[in-house]
Amino acid sequence: MRGIAFYFLCAAIIAVLVGMAWGIQMSAAGDHKLSGAHAHLNLVGWVTLSIFAFYYHLVPEAQAGWLPKLHLACALGGVVLLVPGIVMAIQGQDMTLAKIGSTLTLASMVLFLIVVLRQGMQRPVAA
Repeated sequence: MRGIAFYFLCAAIIAVLVGMAWGIQMSAAGDHKLSGAHAHLNLVGWVTLSIFAFYYHLVPEAQAGWLPKLHLACALGGVVLLVPGIVMAIQGQDMTLAKIGSTLTLASMVLFLIVVLRQGMQRPVAA
């Protein structure tokens, strides 16, 4: 695995490791009030980034150009800002970080759609 796919997969693995450790910590402490942020880390961080990684691995020609790099930046920025932003929101603090992270995460998915559509329209249909 090389290129963008590799970076997406490494980020996904880091997200799940942090998510697992966080889940264990919450369970040991008996305090699950941040479980919403934990769930977003696992879903957006582990699952979504892994799906992106496997797509780019299976369709390596989709990694070409600047769009996949922008996709990676938005996806990583989204996870890095969204999860602490949700923690802050749950704790009654400012929601700006959660809003920025959510917007980047949405932009990431729109960029992924564009990458997939662009690639799908360029590939010939197999007989």
